Amino acid sequence: MHIQTVGLRGLKTPIRVKEKGGKLQSTIATISMQARLQDGSRDNCVETFTSILNNYLGELSVTSFSTILARLKEGLQAKSVRLEMTFPYFLDKKAPVSDTHSLMEYTCTFSGGIGDDEGFILTVGVPVTTLCPCSKEISAGGAHNQRAEVTLNVKFKNFIWVEDLITMIERSASCEVYALLKRPDEKFVTEKAFNNPMFVEDVVRKVAVSALANPNIIWFSAGVESFESIHKHSAYAYVDSDELPPVGPRESWWGPRRRPAHCARSGRLRREEPA
Repeated sequence: MHIQTVGLRGLKTPIRVKEKGGKLQSTIATISMQARLQDGSRDNCVETFTSILNNYLGELSVTSFSTILARLKEGLQAKSVRLEMTFPYFLDKKAPVSDTHSLMEYTCTFSGGIGDDEGFILTVGVPVTTLCPCSKEISAGGAHNQRAEVTLNVKFKNFIWVEDLITMIERSASCEVYALLKRPDEKFVTEKAFNNPMFVEDVVRKVAVSALANPNIIWFSAGVESFESIHKHSAYAYVDSDELPPVGPRESWWGPRRRPAHCARSGRLRREEPA
């Protein structure tokens, strides 16, 4: 019996990823791979895959990722190959007031294919803070706030740095998240979030506006999950650039006539144009 697709899942291996500053960061990747085989091809691809992969672990990049795919397709005599690498990515981050340094963890994924489904997607997962506009509006003091996770997937024309996507996302939320804060920093982030309330819909809009404004990004999808502090459930919003209708200037997504906060839970991500 011919097996159409074979592969690996959950393979963990050390890799080194080039940072924007030029250094190589050592991390651990969880790797999944699948190949659609030609008729008569041998089913066992583990040896071929691991031997090819080991040649490129010294410095992982978009270029080397594409080379791995091509080598896998050739070595396995496959119709198509898909590869996914997910790894924690750490950045040195300063607290906003005390300038205390700490390592902040983000989640990155390189994924792509060659053959049936070609292309490369860079995914970043970034923790942020959201503060509820409705809670702030109806309360005499304070508002419920919580950590949220923004997941951004992008396809691009030219190379794009993970660091730049992280910065873009963090600027789109009520406030950033930090690994270590002193008391003055806690005051700063609390007040910043309070003065910048956002629903998940607001965050995903701002991420989308920033992605649309980047001419290097040719496709994106963004999802925001807010781990609600006063609810059992999470709040979630998602947008895909392929599904966005033309709405005139990009600023129209985030302009003075944007739908008011108290309407944002209606389930429609885009404001309605006046008749």
